[in-house]
Amino acid sequence: MSAPSIEAALPRPAHNGSGPVVWAAIIATTCLLLLVFQKMLWLVVPFLLALILYYFLYPLVRALIYRGMSRDAAASLVIVVFLVLLCVVGIGMTPWVARQLADWQDTVTRYAQGGMQLLDSSLRALEASWSTLARARLADTVAARLAQGAGSVTDHLEPIAIGVMAWTPSLLLAPFLAFFFLRDGHRFERFLSAAVPNAFFEKTLFLLHEIDRTSRAYFQGLINLTLLDTLTLAAGLWLLGIPGPLALGLICAVLAWVPYVGSILGGLLVVLVAATDFPDAPSMAYWAIGLFVMVRLLDDFLYMPLTIGKSLELHPLVTVLMIFVGGAVAGIPGLMLVLPVLGVVMVIGETIGLIVTDPRLMARHRHARFLRRQQASSDL
Repeated sequence: MSAPSIEAALPRPAHNGSGPVVWAAIIATTCLLLLVFQKMLWLVVPFLLALILYYFLYPLVRALIYRGMSRDAAASLVIVVFLVLLCVVGIGMTPWVARQLADWQDTVTRYAQGGMQLLDSSLRALEASWSTLARARLADTVAARLAQGAGSVTDHLEPIAIGVMAWTPSLLLAPFLAFFFLRDGHRFERFLSAAVPNAFFEKTLFLLHEIDRTSRAYFQGLINLTLLDTLTLAAGLWLLGIPGPLALGLICAVLAWVPYVGSILGGLLVVLVAATDFPDAPSMAYWAIGLFVMVRLLDDFLYMPLTIGKSLELHPLVTVLMIFVGGAVAGIPGLMLVLPVLGVVMVIGETIGLIVTDPRLMARHRHARFLRRQQASSDL
């Protein structure tokens, strides 16, 4: 029986996860990337939309590959079919969009007036119940303040509309980028893995797999979360009898991609629609508020943990703090980007931390460098 080797007798180093230094580097890198991305949103937004398209269309490409089609042909076919369907939907919606654009200023003004009437009636009802508010003439004060700024509603919306039109060309990059992600993604992975030293090859493969898994889980979770929010809110609005429930539900679900700010805008939109379409029934607006709050609670405590929260495996405290940090560092773009950026940076940072603190891997790398130098100088 042979004696046990010295290597087998030595204790293995224990890896208990990332320490405070690694997490400080992860947070600092995330904040730095958010600042950089804020300056190049024209490329970041199409890139994110392309990733969403990639993870949405990839199952179709994989199914075609399993049926014997080449990856290039499968990616081309899926993108062409997607663009054809997008054009058909766009052409079908063109008359409706043209009608809406023709009188968008009147529509915005009508909904703004409906919201102000609801606010005025609600404040006067409060004044009738509380004498303190009546003596303070709260309803008249708020009405005067709103009247001063009412003329600037369309003035604020016109720059937004112009900005959306200016962003349209860059958004056309999304399907173009998605096509190359579908067709050449595996080549890019091989290109990256071939550039690292052999000692770190396994860890590099693990790193690429984890980045892909994290990104896929986040964006697929975002799609599932949007679908759940849309169906839940649309069903509630349909039961209340509010017109256009599916469109309203989809708009609010997409706005919720921006934490806090998007939810507030979505709730305000639902309330304005309810107040304008049912001017003689303010209770409809109150029911709409209750419905929206219920959907947000379901989203925060049920839907999001089952979709996005489960995919990123982040502690709730870290998630909430990083959302505030992202908003403080990069504004609304920071709110949108902080979670996916943090998820990817977290995977990279933790993997690099494991590599740097693994003495066996570092010893293998140093020994490989020594052997390469010795081989290069052997015939000198």
